[in-house]
Amino acid sequence: MSPPEPLPRHLEEPNISEILEKFSISQYGFLPDDPPLVKLPDDYYAPWERLISHLPSLLETKTLRSQVDALPILSTSRLSSAPEHQRAYVILCFLAHGYIWGGDLASQTLPPPIAIPLLAISSKLDLPPVATYAALNLWNFSPNNTPTDLDSLRSQHTFTGTQDESWFYCVSIAIEARGAKAIPLMLRALHHLQSGDFSRAAADLRRLAACIDELGELLGRMDERCDPGVFFHRIRPFLAGSKNMAAVGLPRGVFYDEGPSGSEEETETGRRGGWRALRGGSNGQSSLIQFFDIVLGVEHAGGFHEEVRAYMPRPHRLFLEWLAETYRGGVRQFLLLEKDSARKHGRESEVEECEEAFRMATDALAAFRGRHLKMVTRYIIIPSSAGRGDEKVINLATASAGDKVGAIPHKREASPYERKDRKVYLQW
Repeated sequence: MSPPEPLPRHLEEPNISEILEKFSISQYGFLPDDPPLVKLPDDYYAPWERLISHLPSLLETKTLRSQVDALPILSTSRLSSAPEHQRAYVILCFLAHGYIWGGDLASQTLPPPIAIPLLAISSKLDLPPVATYAALNLWNFSPNNTPTDLDSLRSQHTFTGTQDESWFYCVSIAIEARGAKAIPLMLRALHHLQSGDFSRAAADLRRLAACIDELGELLGRMDERCDPGVFFHRIRPFLAGSKNMAAVGLPRGVFYDEGPSGSEEETETGRRGGWRALRGGSNGQSSLIQFFDIVLGVEHAGGFHEEVRAYMPRPHRLFLEWLAETYRGGVRQFLLLEKDSARKHGRESEVEECEEAFRMATDALAAFRGRHLKMVTRYIIIPSSAGRGDEKVINLATASAGDKVGAIPHKREASPYERKDRKVYLQW
């Protein structure tokens, strides 16, 4: 057996600012540095802005579809900056979901005035043409102060016009902003582990545990202004995707109509475009929570977490991929590999200190997920069991529950530093 690798190492500290800039990570983490645009500057896009500004009333009066059908097909070529592309994506995703779910029956077709520009802007941003977490949260807020202050946040757009819906989004936005400090912190922690500086790594892990505890407290504020009944029956139906939605009339998903085929040959629909079955927006698409998993070495059963990375902004997706490849197994793997070397060099107590800090961080993450599971129970499972007279609304709100994050518990591989009965949950 080869001897354990010597512990003393002096590695050059990575340029964390450069890493964060490369992957479009701001002082607020995966949120933009500057608040999202509240209006596209070019009046050419006034027809979109007019509809999004009246979305709740158009949905309430069931007139959105006729308004969308009458829209001109606008080009996305006049959008000139990342904030403009992001704003256009937010508008079109809200209008698309309003169109699909805003009638007595779900619409199987998204018409050209929305489908064509949404496909174009989605291609530009490398995101799916559906209301992702980025559309609902990351690029859809206005802070009176900073996004770290939950009470000063508001969502720019909602489907229902309710405080409940705005608060639902803003809790996630504040979690993203408050959790941002953990990103450079844990990049330094991983460097400290690589360098054999276990005391500093332990201090970093304790700070991470405190940060995750703080995020759990924010999550616990959800019920201050978001009523479970309002969420389940009025908000959640609009967040549904088109995947696994046969029960409500979307067996193939939604057809994104790009206009007449222009061919004399008969086609299935006579229209250009295609069927798409996509997940709806969910907190499972948060890059921050996957960041915690990767740096700590949390492993999940199934491919859900890998699948939803396609629903994250491309730079953030690439960051997670880079992180997982550069620091394989995260803190957990470093500690497993260093125990024998530490014992040989008389530094076992330092590694044990780091192990204890690691336990604190993983316990904090498990507690966060536990809070979230309780929230899922209160906001989804209990209302879905209670039911109500409007069967169509019940179906809309529950048909994709198996596809929705948060509903199904999954065990993950137990860390040697944790109780073997630890569980994580599909959403966070």
